[in-house]
Amino acid sequence: MGATGLASAMSYRYDVEGVHDIDVYLEHDGYEGLRVALEMEPSAIIDTVKEAGLRGRGGAGFPTGMKWSFVAQDTGKPIYIVCNADEGEPGTFKDRPLMEEDPHQLVEGMIVGGLALNSVQGYIYLRGEFRHAGRRMAAAVRQAYERGYLGADVMGSGRRFDLTLHRGAGAYICGEETALLDSLEGKRGQPRLRPPFPAAKGLYSCPTTVNNVESIAAVPFILRHGVDWWRQWGTEKSPGPKLMCISGEVKNPGNYEVALGTTVDEMVEIAGGMLDEREFKFYCPGGSSTPILPASAGSVPYTFEDIMEAGSLLGTGALMIYSDRTSVVSTVRRFTEFYEHESCGKCTPCREGGYWLSQILRRIETGNGRMDDLDLLQDVCDNIFGRSFCALGDGMTSPIVSSLEHFRDEYVEHIKQGRSPFGVEPRRDWKVTEFTHGGGYEPVPPATPTAPVDVPVAGQA
Repeated sequence: MGATGLASAMSYRYDVEGVHDIDVYLEHDGYEGLRVALEMEPSAIIDTVKEAGLRGRGGAGFPTGMKWSFVAQDTGKPIYIVCNADEGEPGTFKDRPLMEEDPHQLVEGMIVGGLALNSVQGYIYLRGEFRHAGRRMAAAVRQAYERGYLGADVMGSGRRFDLTLHRGAGAYICGEETALLDSLEGKRGQPRLRPPFPAAKGLYSCPTTVNNVESIAAVPFILRHGVDWWRQWGTEKSPGPKLMCISGEVKNPGNYEVALGTTVDEMVEIAGGMLDEREFKFYCPGGSSTPILPASAGSVPYTFEDIMEAGSLLGTGALMIYSDRTSVVSTVRRFTEFYEHESCGKCTPCREGGYWLSQILRRIETGNGRMDDLDLLQDVCDNIFGRSFCALGDGMTSPIVSSLEHFRDEYVEHIKQGRSPFGVEPRRDWKVTEFTHGGGYEPVPPATPTAPVDVPVAGQA
């Protein structure tokens, strides 16, 4: 096992004044990873990334090198590399600072990725609300073209790579790779049915890979410093450093670069410890779409495999910390309302299920909850998980199911008292749909229609 604790690898240039400018970037080892890549065969670049054990930093944690190796070659179609910079997961804010502080790092990574895949065109799909990051990325792309790092003759090598910055409209669903591709094509951002997978038929039905900002930006560091340098941090299955968003009830929330394998308790201390001497109660390991874990699981090493064994996912690397002063029910309800709002509406389980989950949780919070609501919550979640078009449905149910597993007593007390056991008055300003005992709902009966006099009623001559 490698070193744990704080690391300084991908973020070491953050404090360099003016590093977003290409001249300053070049003074601090800028584009050295690209220089190495230009001397390598495409397959050798992919093999190096595989050997380094770099895993996707955007949610699923799939090995980046392996994902690149799946991209179809020699099809006669162009190959595209797409960067998913639509950072919309609640609690996640690591990619935006990277693009604001060190944008050439991402540009360099995109060029190296293009060389590895034999791609001559890349796209950065940027979340529309990231105005400052958009300005910085646009300036970096322009400077890279002016200096010959992009275009028809990358660094005089005779290799071509073009890069386009595309601004999205701010839909959470476009963080799902196939919905992102539809949006990039000018369509409504909705997930596609798979197979075919993007590696075979992605953007414009051409071989495509979609990777997270941090995943792509890490590759030049690996090529420049070597596999052993990268593996000095982390574990055998989860090597390397990780950009972390630590938020919630800690004294110093923010971005940190931490070696994988560091325990959650240690990361709480890195962030200054609990706020106002509060007691650590539960946490979301990888953003609001990952199952929550109790504080008793704080000793778990922060790796893909250990967090999964504990019952959750590392996700986007957004560690959200909550104390004993926070209601699990209220927290989960807010998460659920977010996913209900952000559902694209394409599939029934997610579109309808999100609404009913929000209604049940709202009913509990208004003081009208029933004990059978807990089984109803579980039943609705079971009918959404694994049945929606994409992972949004799974992410919607994960906090609910895990909170019922670890904090069912709190739900019971909330229902018994008709209010939050934390002394918060129940919400009286919400309108909640009335359910029947069969688990459905009782809609207001429609008014009886009246037929116009001059229109014959069915069955009449």
